Amino acid sequence: MKLIRFGQFGQEKPGLILEDGRRVDVSAAVRDYDEQFFTGDGLEKLAAWASLHSKDAPTVPSSERLGSCVARPSKIVCIGLNYADHARETGADIPKEPILFFKSTTSLCGPNDDLIIPRESKKTDWEVELAFVIGKRASYVSEADAPKHIAGYALHNDYSEREWQIERGGQWVKGKSADTFAPLGPFLATTDEIADPNALPMWLKVNGNILQNSSTAQMVFRPAQLVSYISQFMTLLPGDVISTGTPPGVGLGLKPPVFLKAGDVVELGIEGLGESSQRARAYAG
Repeated sequence: MKLIRFGQFGQEKPGLILEDGRRVDVSAAVRDYDEQFFTGDGLEKLAAWASLHSKDAPTVPSSERLGSCVARPSKIVCIGLNYADHARETGADIPKEPILFFKSTTSLCGPNDDLIIPRESKKTDWEVELAFVIGKRASYVSEADAPKHIAGYALHNDYSEREWQIERGGQWVKGKSADTFAPLGPFLATTDEIADPNALPMWLKVNGNILQNSSTAQMVFRPAQLVSYISQFMTLLPGDVISTGTPPGVGLGLKPPVFLKAGDVVELGIEGLGESSQRARAYAG
């Protein structure tokens, strides 16, 4: 299944993209795609409901805004320097263990919402990433069992303010958590939709120019490894988002570095997970 959320920000309803491409409202069966939904075997129940009722479900117009494909989770866990060639372009060593950091859940937004460049930001940057959503509570999970804890996969742009991330001291989270810094979607593809999450072509353009062009095959640590590893340090709850890192081609790694300004358009995609687009605009208060 391909799960979407649609409607105005903060008022999104759950929906599905059917095999014929039609988008339908499933709010008659589901309250939202949140922790409660995933905890209560929501995917299985939704699939059963859809097999009987999806043809008669209300159509969601193509003009309707898409929100983040999951409701605000308990946490967004991100993996730093998880592509060897990206680590090299930033001058960093290839990690021997996954580097973990967080994004604030308030950074979540729709896949095609505007990117708001934060007040006084000078170095807002882009990062196309594969994200996955936890479907089953995970604590001290083995790598062999880890796939059972993944509900599905989504496209994510891990926007970053590099000055705040690198030059202002403290943890990376301060450069990662501004409003609109986590457009997620357009949809969450359940695991049966993605034959191999470790071999998905991915790309990102800025103003029509391809700057990132790689594959999830270049990941140092893969989703099953990450579920197992992270679950040794914290409990992952249903609905939590894990973002797996970015390949080379970020603005920080260009020579000279290039960062986003108002009016720039960022487009990105991952095979099987759709595409998204964000137009940058300045913070207006």
